[in-house]
Amino acid sequence: MAAWTWMARDVASDLIDLAEVEDSPESVAAVESLMPELLTRARRAVADAQSNTELGRKLQIQLEGAANVERLPIVLNALRCRALLEKAVSFGRAANAMESDAPLALALQSMPFNDKAVASLLMQAAVGQVANPSRLITAAIRIAGGETEAALQRAGFAPMVDALLAHAQNQIAPLTQAGTFGDMDLICRSVDRFHRLIRALTTYVELGRNGRWAAVCAGLTKTISERIEPKLRDVAPDLNMALRKREGTDRLDSDQVLSALNGMYLLAAVREARDSLALNALFEQVWTQTGQALEIHIERLLQQLRAAPADAIVSARLDAALKMAEIRFNLEYADTLRRAKETAQRRTG
Repeated sequence: MAAWTWMARDVASDLIDLAEVEDSPESVAAVESLMPELLTRARRAVADAQSNTELGRKLQIQLEGAANVERLPIVLNALRCRALLEKAVSFGRAANAMESDAPLALALQSMPFNDKAVASLLMQAAVGQVANPSRLITAAIRIAGGETEAALQRAGFAPMVDALLAHAQNQIAPLTQAGTFGDMDLICRSVDRFHRLIRALTTYVELGRNGRWAAVCAGLTKTISERIEPKLRDVAPDLNMALRKREGTDRLDSDQVLSALNGMYLLAAVREARDSLALNALFEQVWTQTGQALEIHIERLLQQLRAAPADAIVSARLDAALKMAEIRFNLEYADTLRRAKETAQRRTG
């Protein structure tokens, strides 16, 4: 059932993407008119494949593998309740505007949790739109009358929790990006999203020590942390490389500066999400290293600028250092140093 939950996430996402593609009313009507016959034939093909080995083999060939055959019942179920997926998306968006748990709990009770297959698809669609997943959990606890794993399961909220875990798992892929031009904004958003999803469960739900939800949370935390760890280890070395004067003909390495800035943004994201990660010791080490390194580099660059106010490379390198200081410390600290830079240039100009 857990494997089907992950597949339901992907199927729901694909159908939502299709639903959001603009098309003519005639095309939509044509597809809708064919859907009943399509679903009937597809279900018949699945039933025949299950009872006949040769037909089962042919179906696997037609669908390019056993994995796609395994997904087929979920796809057919999603097509059957396709109209509900759009409503689930609307529910997720509306949840963001609800100011208290009471109306959200009332809205949540309207979801068809008695049909687990449909509920899994709908919750996959809804969770993707909810900015603060903790709101869903606190509303579910309100309905269930308890915060234990058993209470939520008895109340039928297992599909919702599985949807939270599936979306948390979905944050792993962006973290595999490597290189200077990886999408660091996407990586940081994934770290933040993972934190919000896992915190919703580990903070508000009393997870059983040997329960499945606790095991999945622990496994995802381990995997996410392992993806982040090597990137975090590179932050301090990249910072030092970007702000250090080049031997011989000095130049500003824009790629190195970009890597250092990306690393600082990642460090800031990890700081906000560290309660949901297994990186505390490494984070504290890198946080201290970067703070000390920035103070040293900025003081040295200010001295260089006082000695050579027209040096464009030193000025640009100091600007990069001040941007990193803004991320590492705060805007006020960086602005104070920017005024120090302006003063140094005026006095020696």
